[in-house]
Amino acid sequence: MLGSRARLSLPLLLPLRQMGTAAARTETVTRAVTGTVTGAGLREQGLPSVPLAFEDPRAFQVKTMGELLRALGVFQLCSFPVLVNHCGKLMSVARRLLGKRGFSLFLRPTVYRQFVAGENETEISHSMEKMSVLGLRPMLAVPIEEDLGESTGEKRYEDNMEAMLECVRMSHCNAWSKDPMMQLKVTALLSPELCVKLTTLMSEQPFDLDLLVRGLDGESISLRGLDEKENAHLVCGLRRINRIAEESVHKVRVLVDAEYTYMNPALSLLTTAMMKKFNKNDAWIWNTYQCYLKESRSLIQEAISVSQKEGFCLGVKLVRGAYMEKERKLAEKEGRLDPIHNSWEETNSSYNGSLNAVLEAISDQPGRYRIIVATHNEESVRLAAQRVEELGIDRDDGSVCFGQLLGMCDHVSLTLAKEGYSIYKSVPYGSVDDTLPYLVRRAQENRTVLQGIRKERDLLRQELHRRLRPRLTTAAV
Repeated sequence: MLGSRARLSLPLLLPLRQMGTAAARTETVTRAVTGTVTGAGLREQGLPSVPLAFEDPRAFQVKTMGELLRALGVFQLCSFPVLVNHCGKLMSVARRLLGKRGFSLFLRPTVYRQFVAGENETEISHSMEKMSVLGLRPMLAVPIEEDLGESTGEKRYEDNMEAMLECVRMSHCNAWSKDPMMQLKVTALLSPELCVKLTTLMSEQPFDLDLLVRGLDGESISLRGLDEKENAHLVCGLRRINRIAEESVHKVRVLVDAEYTYMNPALSLLTTAMMKKFNKNDAWIWNTYQCYLKESRSLIQEAISVSQKEGFCLGVKLVRGAYMEKERKLAEKEGRLDPIHNSWEETNSSYNGSLNAVLEAISDQPGRYRIIVATHNEESVRLAAQRVEELGIDRDDGSVCFGQLLGMCDHVSLTLAKEGYSIYKSVPYGSVDDTLPYLVRRAQENRTVLQGIRKERDLLRQELHRRLRPRLTTAAV
């Protein structure tokens, strides 16, 4: 059904994406002033692009009536803080009252369908085909991760590895988009407790990057400060990480997620070892940098420096960050300085400064650096597009792309796609039971984003009113 809808939506999209391509130069200038020509059309005519605008409800013309109504309903629910803050408890109660089947029937056409691609490959493919028609690219995310106290043993980590290998296969084998990406959480393959201990040891002693690379190669390494059992688990974890990287290199770009500050240094160390091994000629393994952290700018500069020193290509996923409340509470409890910027403005400055540093590195050494501007913030998206043009970066070579969550910020995503930018949507998949913990965690981490989607709701309403107006007029007559 989704596949047929995708084909029906194609004629609606093409006029948006092809505006200005056949116009004369003088007509293009006029249309640029009135805002009816795409930036791609201006570039073809050798004219400067106009700033990106995310105010036009026509971006949602490609959505069906059902999709408009579902998005409006879900976003309206998300605007109530009490529902977002207690969504985990509320869903648990609903599951007990409705039963597993009833709860699934309730959730599937609403929240699940808004934010999840599907349960099996057929459902996922239908969703991805529609995204492809809209000019959007999927970045599949296996909804598995662990935090402290949730470790379940080697078999669970082996099962997680198989799930991620299946994600690599789906991302590569299906013709959803060129240059596919996927997300990876190290804590799905290695215990959070070990990552925390490695982080502690890193503050006391330096670790040899080459030693970890040898561990990825299958050597039975031993790190000082870990006991025999911990070293054995590290060796198994490195084998799992290496297996996924080997399967994905030259096929799928793997974006390793950042998590909490009490384990991030270890995650970055392991990711850097992966980059040194697999990113010799292109960035297949990417690391994530959270710009709400006060140290984020220095971490970006350090990553650029290490990549130059060690001779590997650097892939950067730039985010603001999603664990603010937990990080602040933990810092207060432990009596240490708050690692988060003091204000939203400081976080914005950190994000935009880090963005500019990476874009300048891309401009200086094309092909050695890549970035995904993973944000729902319109100001940062505009800045990135502006700097790409000012620095003369080729937007078609994939070195700069954008990313948003599936089901959110579509007015930005669809506008970027229309303008010819590479735009990815983070796409979780799996059963209702498998994705529910993931959705709850993401909702609570992104509560400020969810509660701030008034603009998208307003644009959806405008598009809905536009469609209903002729029917209401006819009915009145």
